[in-house]
Amino acid sequence: MTTSATSPITQTTTQTSAAAQAAANADPGRTSLAQNFDMFLTLLTTQMKNQDPTSPMDSTQFMSQLVQMTGVEQQLAGNDLLKQLVANTGANVSNAVDLIGKQVRATTSDANLSNGQAKWGYSLPANAADVRIEVLDSSGLSVRTIAGSADGAKAGEHSFTWDGKDSLGATMPDGTYTLKVTASDAGGLNIASSIYVEGMVSAIQLQDGQSVITINGGKVPIGQVTAVSLPADASNTSGSGGSTPATDPTNPADQTSA
Repeated sequence: MTTSATSPITQTTTQTSAAAQAAANADPGRTSLAQNFDMFLTLLTTQMKNQDPTSPMDSTQFMSQLVQMTGVEQQLAGNDLLKQLVANTGANVSNAVDLIGKQVRATTSDANLSNGQAKWGYSLPANAADVRIEVLDSSGLSVRTIAGSADGAKAGEHSFTWDGKDSLGATMPDGTYTLKVTASDAGGLNIASSIYVEGMVSAIQLQDGQSVITINGGKVPIGQVTAVSLPADASNTSGSGGSTPATDPTNPADQTSA
């Protein structure tokens, strides 16, 4: 029985032809480059098949051609990555700019401590018998632990405001802190909680290729935003031209403070 094997060069040529065909729908510059790459491989393969066996191709010349081939391949890949980066960056910036000045909710356990205050929200899917709230510093160390109130253990959404002091009453420096909520039912089983922050978007910037918005002085990737609304003073204007006071969504009636 005869087994046929496809040589690496033939496989590469087939893959390159497919890439060149896909590139036909792209810009003319990339299409031309792909065609040249395909032709280069064809010529190299033909040269190897028809070389004089008593005087084979010089290894230095062969390596030089391989380096050229690799350079063209990398240029093709680089063009695709650059095009994708530009497209993604433009879309992300455009979407994020629309959020500036709007009230948003973002799923994150990090919040910024500024002027002696940091705010979070958390929700419980069921009533809890015990709730423990911890504030962690940037190193993951607990700086404050608070027992949740009876209202804060009920199913639903709750807010928590930290006064910026540790367990000994010392004032912690401004910066980013993390909230950890541990809840359990009467049988001691854990109840999963979700933590978020709410506030007005005040700025946008690009970090590592993604859009990052600023909420209450803290930075949050735009992909973590789960809700957007108009500010309270813009969405609660009465028909007579006056404004109706609205409850601050970061400070509901059942707010827990520490």
